[in-house]
Amino acid sequence: MIIRKETAADIAAIEEVTIAAFQTLAISQHTEQFVIQALRQARVLAVSLVAEFGGRVLGHVAFSPITLSDGSPHWYSLGPISVWPEYQRQGIGKSLVHEGLCTLKALGARGCALVGDPNYYQRFGFRNQPQLVYEGIPQAYFLVLPFVEPVPQGTVVFHEGFAARA
Repeated sequence: MIIRKETAADIAAIEEVTIAAFQTLAISQHTEQFVIQALRQARVLAVSLVAEFGGRVLGHVAFSPITLSDGSPHWYSLGPISVWPEYQRQGIGKSLVHEGLCTLKALGARGCALVGDPNYYQRFGFRNQPQLVYEGIPQAYFLVLPFVEPVPQGTVVFHEGFAARA
């Protein structure tokens, strides 16, 4: 398996894996593929990686800039992340997250935030930071991984592409 930057030839495969990965997830609104399309069209996919094996895209992860109310620059969101259901729990998602975070750090990012399952993302160092808030979701599911100190304070706003519905 290799982890590499997405290419234009990967776009259809990324949409397919994203739809499949979220299809049975009860908490999903099943709009993740539209979010990726909107972020790509807005040219804000700072990092977009695929996991490929044997010429097939098995997974994808996206990172895009976020805005912090205190003005802290160079913060990013992780997501959506998808792996074909039959390849989940084999380390593909973990590899995508690790490579994406390393790429963000190399770009000078100061931190990363996400909405997700704390039991999964804590293994990467993501934690709830009460001084940072993402309004509209339970605070326990908003997780942050600062790359530098101090951790900013305030409200986080994800790119408007996260509101895409079609």
